[in-house]
Parts: sequence; C-alpha cells; structure tokens
Amino acid sequence: MSKLLNYICIFIILGWLLFACHSPESLKVKRPPLKVSCVPFVGYIPAIIAREKGFFKAQGIDVELSYADYSKLQQADFIAGKYDGIGLALGNLIILSATNPDIQAVMVVDESTGADVVVAQSEIKTIFNLKGKKLGANLGSFSEVFVTEMLKTSKLTSDDVRLVKVDALEVPQRLQNNAIQAGHTWEPYLSEALKLGAKILFTSKQTPGLILDVVAFRGEVIRDRPEDIRAFVRGWLQALSYWEANIPEGNAIASKALNIPSNTLSFEGIDLTDFAENQKFFQSNSPNYIYKTAKKYADFFIRAGNVTRLPNLETLFNSSFLTPPPSLKP
Repeated sequence: MSKLLNYICIFIILGWLLFACHSPESLKVKRPPLKVSCVPFVGYIPAIIAREKGFFKAQGIDVELSYADYSKLQQADFIAGKYDGIGLALGNLIILSATNPDIQAVMVVDESTGADVVVAQSEIKTIFNLKGKKLGANLGSFSEVFVTEMLKTSKLTSDDVRLVKVDALEVPQRLQNNAIQAGHTWEPYLSEALKLGAKILFTSKQTPGLILDVVAFRGEVIRDRPEDIRAFVRGWLQALSYWEANIPEGNAIASKALNIPSNTLSFEGIDLTDFAENQKFFQSNSPNYIYKTAKKYADFFIRAGNVTRLPNLETLFNSSFLTPPPSLKP
C-alpha cells in the first residue's frame, strides 16, 4: 500500500512540474534590447519619445537607442553587428546595401521638405556664385546627390565647383575658417552656422521627394525577431502621434536626451510620416513610390563609381512590418 502511495505522490509531483514548466509565465524568455542607432536629426526624435514615454515597453520590447554624429562610423558599426537597426537617409541605405545586401528598410520616417539646407558665406549671393568655390558635402552619400541637384538648377555640375568631404556638424566651423564657402547641413548645426553669419542658399524644399529617411534592420534580426520589429514600428508611430499633439513636451524630452536647444527642434521643413503616409511610399501608383527614388540614387552612385552594381531594390524594402499604432486602431 505504501508503495502505491509513493507512486501516486511521484505522479502528482511530476504532473505539477510539467504544468509549471509549460505555464505561460515559465515560457516567457526575456529578450535582449533592440539596439538602434540614429543621427541627431529631428526625424528620429519619435524614437526618443517612444522610449521616454514608455510606448516601446507598452508594446513589449526594450529599445536601446544611440546617436552618432558621423554617419560613416555609424554604418560601419551597424554592419559589424553593434546595432540591430539603423536610422539613415535613403541614399545612404543604397550605398550600404551595395556591399551588404542582407538588410531591409521597414519604414520611412520622414521626407525633408526644407530641413536640409546648403548654407554659404554671406558674399555668396547665388548658386552660380559657387563656381570655382569649395562646396562641402558628405561625399558618397545622399548629401552629394542633394548638392548635385542644387547645382543643376543653375546649369552647373560638380566639375564647376570643388567638392570637399564635410560632415553636417563640421559645416559651421569650416565656413568660419574659410575651408569651404558653402556646405550642406541641418539642425542643430544650421542655427550655429546662421549665428556665425552664414546665409541659406538652397533647401530641400526645392527637391521634393528626394531626401527620405528610413529605419532598416539587419537580415538576421528581421528573420529572428519579426514581432519585435513590428512592436518597434507601432511604438514609433504612437510616439509620433503623441509628439504632434504635445509639441512642447516632446521637444523638451528630445532636448534633454540630445543635449541640444529646444528651439532648434521644429516640424518646419520636414514631413514626419505617419502610418498612412508610410503606406503610400510603398504603393506603386504613388508619385512618391520609394522604389523610384531609390533607383534615382542607385543610378547616380553607379555613374559616380560609388558602387559597382545596382542593389536588389525588390528585396531592400519590407513594408510587412507596418501596422497601425494602438491609437489608430478602430
């Protein structure tokens, strides 16, 4: 009889252990944070707000954000596996994908409609006055395409100026030192350049649809953590809606996180793309169809010798992760 009782007790204990091991709580495995790197540009501020206001956590993910001033170093770290995702300009994505095809952009975060500018020394009155002068741009990136489009408006080419490789944050000081006479930059560096006496010569308002910023992830992350990426996109879009409805608070959050003046944060000159606008970028009948813009960059970089082969644009974009944030659901 005692043996029977022993067997019964063992059976009950084993059953309890099996139940415990298969309960929902025990199956939860804490995933590492999703590591995403951006540049300190207004288009990426929704990520800061989503983190600080808890929108990412509400979607069930931890996000570790970092901001890099130098895009080339940021991209090298991304390819080396330091980050899971990266925020970068569409043109830079094309360059990156030519040698690292296993990456995909999952959303468009903004279109520059004036936020990207070419500033010049005060004596440079027109674009034509740049002939023979030093023009700063981040060569081999979307920046070179932008300044080339600017030159076209005055029937100039890159052969008519002396292109100098300069990052956006370096432009104010390079102008001050006369190392360049004009250069491509954006906020918060634009305000610094204007304080030093520079003037705005050209803006992305004059190149509609050219400059788009995206968020992309490495292929292995897309394959291994698809639900985390969907959660990231939902949290981002929710933060964008929140910021648009609470601009002073959103600006204060970003100002503190990036240690920049809040008066340099503005929606002026930029269209931050919500869920509906994102969908349009991936519709072939849309005038802003992202593949058309991507092809324009790819063709430019092929001609310039920045890349030796066209990237596969069909696999470079993946809109399947676009889902509406909670506030937009019926």
